[in-house]
Amino acid sequence: MAMVSMKFFVPSLNSPNLRPTKRYSGMAVAASNQDAVALGVTVTQGEGNLPKLLLTSDHGSEAEIYLFGGCITSWKVPSGRDLLFVRPDAVFDKKKPISGGIPHCFPQFGPGLMQQHGFARNMDWSLVESENVEGNPNVTLELKDGPYSRAMWDFSFQARYKVVLNTKSLSTELKVTNTDNKPFTFSTALHSYFRASITGVSVKGLKGCKTLNKDPDPNNPIEGREERDAITFPGFVDCIYLDAPNEVHLDNGLGDVISIRNTNWSDAVLWNPHLQMEACYKDFVCVENAKIGTIQLEPEQSWIAKQHLSIA
Repeated sequence: MAMVSMKFFVPSLNSPNLRPTKRYSGMAVAASNQDAVALGVTVTQGEGNLPKLLLTSDHGSEAEIYLFGGCITSWKVPSGRDLLFVRPDAVFDKKKPISGGIPHCFPQFGPGLMQQHGFARNMDWSLVESENVEGNPNVTLELKDGPYSRAMWDFSFQARYKVVLNTKSLSTELKVTNTDNKPFTFSTALHSYFRASITGVSVKGLKGCKTLNKDPDPNNPIEGREERDAITFPGFVDCIYLDAPNEVHLDNGLGDVISIRNTNWSDAVLWNPHLQMEACYKDFVCVENAKIGTIQLEPEQSWIAKQHLSIA
């Protein structure tokens, strides 16, 4: 990404009135360092004293991102409503992934040769760039291979994750690059949890898609085709939609209709655990952008996918 050339300076938590002109690009920062971040980006301590980024737009929207797992845990629109959901059983001790927000599934979606959903949500990401463009902050996080990942998946890689906060939208771009000298394959998803009132939830835009319904047996999904204009959640739902369109609409049952657009996330997943999580299933729904089929990257090749969440 091109960087705007200007003098580096270090805004601190005690300098709320700094106003750079046009655009400011931050220097690289370590996972727990608050030096050299752009206006509207604060490095602070979150739950469990884990490093957390707070993004604040001039227009009243906010987002929170934990460096552990590279997990966005909150997206508040100017009205103050948080459109994402973190489960009440979520722990912030690095012993397990953060349950909620927008966790990464990489380099494996679901069960397989390694642990459920891979390792990206179990590792510390680093903040490598921050900017502020016309009052809207954005950050780029990075994940690279290490002993933990190589014990499960013996490849060298770089994943970069750009998060852009605007007044009524939250955009992400995931770029995976093969930095090894041999090809590798992977699957991936953004396991997005949205705050909801499940009895009022509907998802539109998936009619006609081929489906893999993981209910009742997740190990033997039933093939089918979606015939409904609006998908509702009267009970347990765990269904993959192959070759999904680049936009679906989620009515969260709380008065918000969220547009979920994507580029190069070819599939979608709908999930609600119903009585398997009796304490909270009524309060959220997962609408996930995914790449279910394996992607192969040759050395030095990259794969990029984008997600754009917005409200009217």
